[in-house]
This record gives sequence, C-alpha cells and structure tokens, in this order.
Amino acid sequence: MSLVVDKFLRYISFDTQSEDEQEQQPSTQKQFVLANVLADELREMGAEEVTVDEHCYVFATIPATSEKKLPVLGLLAHMDTSPAFSGLNVKPQIVKNYDGQKIVLNEELGIVLDPKKFPDMLGYVGKDLITTDGTTLLGADDKAGVAEIMAAAEYFLTHKEVEHGKIRIGFTPDEEVGRGTENFDLEAFGADIAYTVDGGPLGELEYENFNAAGAKVWVHGKSIHPGSSKGMMVNALLIGMEFQSMLPVFENPMYTEGYEGFYHLNHMHGDVETACLEYIIRDHDKEKFARKKHQMMRTADFLNLKYGIGTVDVEMKDSYYNMKEKIEPHMYLIDMAKEAMEDLGIEPLVCPIRGGTDGANLSYQGLPCPNLCTGGHNFHGKYEYICIQAMEKVMELLIAIVQKVEKFSK
Repeated sequence: MSLVVDKFLRYISFDTQSEDEQEQQPSTQKQFVLANVLADELREMGAEEVTVDEHCYVFATIPATSEKKLPVLGLLAHMDTSPAFSGLNVKPQIVKNYDGQKIVLNEELGIVLDPKKFPDMLGYVGKDLITTDGTTLLGADDKAGVAEIMAAAEYFLTHKEVEHGKIRIGFTPDEEVGRGTENFDLEAFGADIAYTVDGGPLGELEYENFNAAGAKVWVHGKSIHPGSSKGMMVNALLIGMEFQSMLPVFENPMYTEGYEGFYHLNHMHGDVETACLEYIIRDHDKEKFARKKHQMMRTADFLNLKYGIGTVDVEMKDSYYNMKEKIEPHMYLIDMAKEAMEDLGIEPLVCPIRGGTDGANLSYQGLPCPNLCTGGHNFHGKYEYICIQAMEKVMELLIAIVQKVEKFSK
C-alpha cells in the first residue's frame, strides 16, 4: 500500500464527527484524538513548531530549504466528518482493478454502489477504489485531504535536497458545521498564501463558492382538542408546510447545478403548537443571494398577515461569502495549480464549489486560499468512495505546487 493510502486508512479509523448547535469548539471532544495523533506524527517526521491549541487547531512548520525569500505557503484540510451520517467504526473496502460493474457494499443490507446511478465510477475502470461497507460514510471529506498533506509533508521532510520555501500545515475542526475558521489564529498560522485540500474528483480547482446563510423558521400555532377545534386550532405543522410550498419549487438542491442557488430544508420538527423548519440558503451571485433571503422574510410576512402577527418568526444568519472577489487579485494561485496539474497529466477542472470551504472565510480574513481536489466522490453518505491512484496524484500535485512558488511569486 502507498504512503498516502496507509495514512488515509489510519485516519478514517477515528470518529471525528462534528455536531451542530454546540457552543464550544471543537463541537465534539473526540476531534482532539485525531488532532493529537497528527501532531505526534508530524513531530516524528521532523516538523517544527507543532501545536494543538485549545480549540483543536493543529499547526506545524516544514522549514524552508531555499535561502531565497519566498512567500510562506499554507496547506489546509479539516479533520471532522459530517453530522449527516455516522463516521463511527468505518470499515473500508478496497476494490482492486475496478471492472465497471456494480460494487456490493453490504450484501446483507442490499446496499450497492451502482455505476448507473453514479456514472463517475466508470472513469475509474482499471483503477483501485476505496469504498464504505454501506453502514457509515468513508470520511474522505476531508481525511483524504489530511492524508495527502501529511504524505507530502513527509516527502519534503525526508527529501531536504528539494528546494522550497517555508510551508505551514494546518488542520481544522468543525468545518462541516460551518465553524472551521471560528477560532483560527491567522497571525499564528503565518502563511502568505494557502490552499485548502477539500475538493472532489481529481483535477477540481475552485476559487468560487456559495454565499451562504442559515435560517430557522419558527411557527407558533394553537393546539386545541381536534374534536372541538373548529375555528380555533392553528396547526403549526401545516403552516410550516405552507411556508415551504411558497418557496420557488425548482430552487431546490435536487433541481440545481453549476451556478444555480437553492433553498434547502435541512430539518423539520415540531407539533401542532410549535414547529421549526431549518434551512440553508445558497447562491454564488451576491444579488440573487440577497433576494433569496428577502423571499424568506416576505413569505413570513405574508403568513403573519394571514394567520396573525407573531405566527411565523425567521432567525437568519450569514455563514460565509463567495471568495471569488478575494482570489481574483491573486489569480497566480490558480495559474500555479493549473500548471502543476498539467505537468502531472491532470486535466484542470476549474469550477464553482457547490458548498463551502474554510478557504472562503480565510480569504475574507486576508489569506487568499483557493481549493484543491482530493479525489473523492459522494461525500457525506454510505456511497462515498475514493480512487487510490487519484489520492496519490493529489499528493504529487501538492509537492509540485510547493516547488512552483518561486516561479509564480516573482
């Protein structure tokens, strides 16, 4: 097994699932377990300035081997996995020389990874895949990124004849719950430029992401015995359904792609008396993003006119913004990554992120930070998989980018 795969299989054995609605950071203490494992491993490799702070951020330095004054390059990935699906007791399966047919993930449960449903699989015929056993997610988002950075770090620390500038390594908690940079100490990290390694298929290169907000829609009803409720009951659940029905039908994740934004009803709970609908709102375009938020408020206003003031309350909070405007003054970072990909025979695929990344908030904080691929597919669920050869290529890509900093920073 290759270095990057060995590391990946080790890291996914740790349950690092983050949790929403937690005040402390990290949101789950179990993220510290992997953080400390990574810190110890970095020290054993010979990395310097290795720290794990009280918020579970792991920082380390690979010292420069070049005497030239070069920008400090940061490489970042997140350690947590999504709350959407269990990451406990991951049992990876390695499929050698994939033949283009269905892969049975779990025969007992009848769970199958089918190329008819996931046609990207057919691009990996003859390659080796790592899948789940159908009972957990895999954790390639973003332990693949962690493993690829760690493998590249080990390469540089054992090949000191290779000239490069100072490299800063960073691993973050709680990215999956939108808090990956909440307590990130930018000054302590000390990078001038950076990349997150948190994308999908090999070749993805991203410097545009959604503008994002979260909204909780609270509906206040009136519970009356259904046998004597005529003219008196106000059913919060039904008004919640009415609220959802008033949003644009096709601005829904299942109907959108590319630059198209959406409203996503992520959770709904309650009873006749009180109901809560939890949404995420996304759009790449700042004006369309503002209109989507306005539409939520207008819908609440309409229902309050219909059922009475105070029936519907909306709590809304912005999460992050499109980093495009912060990366455009530093487009050499995109050119540098593209050239490194082309040198390695990787076809660059510059595309918008249909999600978020720590790099978005870091870019707004002053650290330009586009996003690189990991090689993974179908994140956040039991159908997640990753190609071994793609992971190895991403490790090579990171090594190549580090060596191009001198050329592109002139």
